[in-house]
Amino acid sequence: MKRAIFVAPFGELADARALASLAARAEERGWDGFFLWDHVRYSPPTLAVADPWIALTAIALATERVVLGPLVTPVSRRRPHKLARETATLDRLSGGRLILGVGLGSDHHGEFEDFGEVSEPRERARLLDEGLDLLVRHWGDFEPRPLQVPRIPVWVAARYPNRRPVRRAASWDGLFPIDLETPEQLAELVAEVPAPPFDVVVTNPDGTDPRPWADAGATWCLTGFGTEPGRDAVERAIAAGP
Repeated sequence: MKRAIFVAPFGELADARALASLAARAEERGWDGFFLWDHVRYSPPTLAVADPWIALTAIALATERVVLGPLVTPVSRRRPHKLARETATLDRLSGGRLILGVGLGSDHHGEFEDFGEVSEPRERARLLDEGLDLLVRHWGDFEPRPLQVPRIPVWVAARYPNRRPVRRAASWDGLFPIDLETPEQLAELVAEVPAPPFDVVVTNPDGTDPRPWADAGATWCLTGFGTEPGRDAVERAIAAGP
């Protein structure tokens, strides 16, 4: 099982330089990945929010080995051709280390309707499926293409216990289930997706024993820090090693 740091670029971490520095330190300490939440706004008291894509660019330039990516970007609010250009460019910049996490997102923080985006979940799901198909087409048609072959890996988020997103994920490269409470719940989902090299990704607070999750089928265990990440707490977790 691989280990990664997973942070919301909020508050004192709404700073691309700080995130790049943390990612570089994580690489030094032997972590396998560094992932960011993707939001344009969050609910109070969180007011400061960094753009994850700019931050991921800084991270790509500050590191050489760790994989990186957004977990997750709501494809319904993205133009697929623009997302294709961004992801292909970032994949090449990072030397082929990008993983694209995708999902429906939620409108809990006014990120869709308030900005004129589609807010109805079924329509967002339709746009997600349509957008992923277009994304793969553009990766093949545009030049330069992504560095990874046959394409950039795609992980799909699913909110437990919903199964439709799990079925969607099974058509791609990984499943990122959220709202899991126990490894037994993860094992239910693992039984419904392809075997490795398909990835199953879980996130837990710092200090969580990853072994029960690995036994349940997780291939990645992410250490997360919630909606108010403190730099000191992230630095301590990184220093402790995976």
